[in-house]
Amino acid sequence: MTITLAVAGKGGTGKTTFAALLIKYLIEHNLGSVLAIDGDASANLNLALGMELGETVGRIREDTSTRVSSGRYDASIPKSDFFEYEVYNAVVEGDNVDLIAMGRPEGPGCYCAANNILRGVIDRLGNQYDFVVIDNEAGMEHISRQTTRDIDRLFILTDMTMQGLIAAGHIVELIGELGTRVYKAYLVINRTNGDIPALWKKKIRELGLNLIGTLPNDSIVADFGVVGRPITEVNEDTPIYVAVAEIAGKAGIH
Repeated sequence: MTITLAVAGKGGTGKTTFAALLIKYLIEHNLGSVLAIDGDASANLNLALGMELGETVGRIREDTSTRVSSGRYDASIPKSDFFEYEVYNAVVEGDNVDLIAMGRPEGPGCYCAANNILRGVIDRLGNQYDFVVIDNEAGMEHISRQTTRDIDRLFILTDMTMQGLIAAGHIVELIGELGTRVYKAYLVINRTNGDIPALWKKKIRELGLNLIGTLPNDSIVADFGVVGRPITEVNEDTPIYVAVAEIAGKAGIH
């Protein structure tokens, strides 16, 4: 049975770094096959994993829409079969993890039938793996739009700003409003320097967030970013990776 892990939070809070190190944890512990889904329009999870970026689902959708509107689509091929073929071709295969990027969000050129078909294709693709890890954009509506998968563990990232913490609270609200099925949701505070202030602890309780752990303000993340080195190449004793591994263990991922 596939276990789906998702990462969400305000932009700039370290979602992609956390998602990549979570994938590293799954690989290092030999927990099974992994499909990484880059759900962020900026599509940079591939860089964090050290993988090439292939075709995106967004481009597949828009190209198909253009073909249909211009009369260039071969109507003898069912759209569901066409999308399945194109999406599977868009998967970038790695040594221990495969990757697919969603690309830019739905725009004026898209149409509902294509989106519904694509959601089904992506869900069927994910069912072939032991784990699906989704690096998501800020709000839960993006997950609802891109996949109908139930989410077993949702990690909501915030940095040490009140704006980020409040955004995390809004994500929890969206879970209920959108009917997105999330079995367990956790708050992760990134770039910490010591203890969490009492004011924050109070606000976390008010927002109904479940704090599972913190990530240190590790300079190695910035160092790797400067030279474009994949964050998954950090040593296992690197503080931020140790923290991610501890959070994964607390979440029952082992």
